[in-house]
This record gives sequence, structure tokens and C-alpha cells, in this order.
Amino acid sequence: MRKNLAWALSLLASPALVTGQQPPPAQSPPSANPAQARRPQPGVTRISLDDAIRLAVQHNHALLAARSTILQSQAQEITANLRPNPVLSWDAQFLPIFQPSQFSADYLNTQAQFDLGIGYTFEIGKKRQHRLQAAKDATDATRSTVDDNQRQLIFNVGQQFVAVVLAQSTIDFAEQDLDSFRKTVEISEARFKAGGMSEGDLLKIRLQLLQFETDLSAARLAKVQTLAALRQLVGFESVPDNFDVDGELSYEAVRAGLDDLKALALRTRPDYQAAQKNVVASRSAELLAEANAKRDLGASFNYSHVAATNTGAFFFNIQLPIFDRNQGEIARTRHVITQSQELAAETGQQVLTDVVDAYAALRESEKIVQLYQGGYVDQAKKSRDISEYAYKRGAASLLDYLDSERTYRANQLAYRQALATYMTALEQIRQAVGTRTLP
Repeated sequence: MRKNLAWALSLLASPALVTGQQPPPAQSPPSANPAQARRPQPGVTRISLDDAIRLAVQHNHALLAARSTILQSQAQEITANLRPNPVLSWDAQFLPIFQPSQFSADYLNTQAQFDLGIGYTFEIGKKRQHRLQAAKDATDATRSTVDDNQRQLIFNVGQQFVAVVLAQSTIDFAEQDLDSFRKTVEISEARFKAGGMSEGDLLKIRLQLLQFETDLSAARLAKVQTLAALRQLVGFESVPDNFDVDGELSYEAVRAGLDDLKALALRTRPDYQAAQKNVVASRSAELLAEANAKRDLGASFNYSHVAATNTGAFFFNIQLPIFDRNQGEIARTRHVITQSQELAAETGQQVLTDVVDAYAALRESEKIVQLYQGGYVDQAKKSRDISEYAYKRGAASLLDYLDSERTYRANQLAYRQALATYMTALEQIRQAVGTRTLP
């Protein structure tokens, strides 16, 4: 047995054999392996990550519902800019309703009284201008809040897209590994029939095949579930039932430093912008409250016909702000300003915390990916290939081969998960800074 094992290892060390079994470069993502390349399926609509984001921004119902709040706020601007309506009044007095026999043109001309008046309220203190400005500032804050909803949606789409890509990569690997192991089963069955293997070892091989089939089934289920979740984000009506994603697990280095990302986040994060605009809106509300403290002037003109005489009269009225000077509303709006300022400061700190957390997660996941690409992926594959070659030629035990196969499978799945984790961390850093374009 030792002689056979030494002979097999010497063959593996030869240049021709090593060249024939050279694994793909470690820098290539798992799905880029030609052996795992998927054949294009006719009639299947494939969408990239950019396509998924575009469809989600256009069709996601939650985001569309949030956008309606902008239109609602703009409608409130129309209301805020409206002037008071004039008031039309009229009356008829001293009519002989209970003595109808006295009704005559002369009686109505000389005895009855008819009045027709029109009045208007003149707003003092530029109330309408302050109402309109407060409504516009509220609309700006609402627009930034909707932009923040879109930021969250884009992150969810990116995260779910990576999950689909990971599921497909796992399917590709499971199918490839299953096909390879089936050949091992066929060889083992042939050896069993020839008397070169015990029935117990053959059963171990067949049981190991069950694990491969279970992995493939679980990966296919994960693909269906992640596609369904992605379709909900982009809108069920925006893609057909048989849609798929066009992407692969990959490593994209981020060169930006932490300080640059912090500065970028404070400039672009829509939730921070919304918090700052809420401060502006609160100040506009205070100015409006102060303007409402000033009392409006009511003016009217009244035409009267009485005793065969036509007369006109002007009337004016204005409240005396002795007791009610809108003190409570003014005090409340000032406290709202303080609240908005504190919330803006808290939001700024949350932005910086998000960037720090996302940056740390990105760098840690990057280290793990680089560890795998630095040799662990190649070493696991080479160890599996050596054990498989030696086992098929009777130079290695079944347990050694199965152990190397399990190690290789766990290594490959962990490598794919590491790539997916890094891609998710990259989406998280984009979410934290509020833009997909990183410096």
C-alpha cells in the first residue's frame, strides 16, 4: 500500500500532471470558473443589479406610496398660499309678512329696509407669505425623507441581489461537485463488483452522495426564495415569472479611507439632510406663529335702501390682542426648533456611526476574502484532487478521500459566503454614505 501511495504521489508531482490539474486563479470568483459557467436559457429575462435598482425605484409600491407624501405636501402649499374669501351678506327687514295685504311697491320703497354688503379680511403680518414658506420648507423635508426611503430600498435590493447570486453560485458548485462525485460512485461500484472494495465502504460512498444531493436541493430552494424576495422589491409586475439575475460573486476593492467616507456621508445622506431641513421648517413655523399673533383687519362695505333712500356705510373691526397673543403656539414652535436641532445632531452622529460600522465590516470581510484568495482555496482543491487521484488508484483510504472531499466542499462554500458577505458589506457602505459612487 505504501509503495502504491508513493507511486501516486510521484505522478502528481510531475509537471504534466500538475499542469493538467491546475485550478483556476484564486482571484477569479467561483462563478467565473469555466467548468461552472451557466448556459444561457432561452426565454429567461435576466436583470443586472443596476436594472434591479432601476425597476425598484420605478415600481416598488412602498416607495411609490412614500412619494405621494411629496404631492400631498405640495397640495398643502396651495392651501397655504390661498387668500381669505370675501364675505357677501344681505338682508331684508320690516317686511309685512303677517299682514300680507300691506304688500305694495310703495311700502317696500318707503317702509322696508334692504341691505347688501361685502366684507374682506386683510391679513396682517404677512401671514400668507409665512404660511407658504413653512409649507415649502415642510415639502423639502418630506422630499429628503422620501429620498432616504429610496436609499433604504436600494440597499435592500442590493442585499437581496447578492443573496440570489450566492444561491446560484452554490447551485453551480453543488451541480459540479455532484457530477464529479457520481463518477467516484461509479468507480467504487465497479471496484465492489470486482471484489476490490467492501460493501461497507461502498455504502459510505453512497451515503456521501446523499449529502451532495441534499446540498443541491437546499441551494435550489434558496434560489427560489431569494428570487421571490427580490421580485417583491422590484415589483412583481415589472419582471416575468421566469426572470433571473445577471451577476456573479466578485471582489471589488474600495480605496476610500474612513475620513473621506464620513465627509461624503454628511454631504449626501438624505436622512441627515431631512433632519437639517426639519430645523429650517421649525424656524419657519416659529415665524408663522409670530405672524399669527398679529390680528387681522376686517373691513366691509354695506349698501342700504330704507325710506326711499339709498345709503352706503363702511365697517371696520380688529381684535385687541390683550389676552390672546398666540403665546402658547410661539413657545411651542421654539421648543420644536430645539427638538429639531437635537434630532439633527443625533442623526449626524448616527450617520458617522453607520459609516464606521460599515467600513469596519467591509475591511474585515475583505481580509477574509484575501485569505481565501491567498492560497486556501487552491490548497483545498489540490488536497482534494490528490486524495481523489490516489483513492481511484487504490493508493489512499476511503476515509482520507471522504475527509478531503468534505474539507474541499466546506472551503468552497465558505469562500462563496465570504465573497457574498463582502459584496453585502460593500452595499452597506454605499447605504451608509448615501450614494453608490464611492471616492
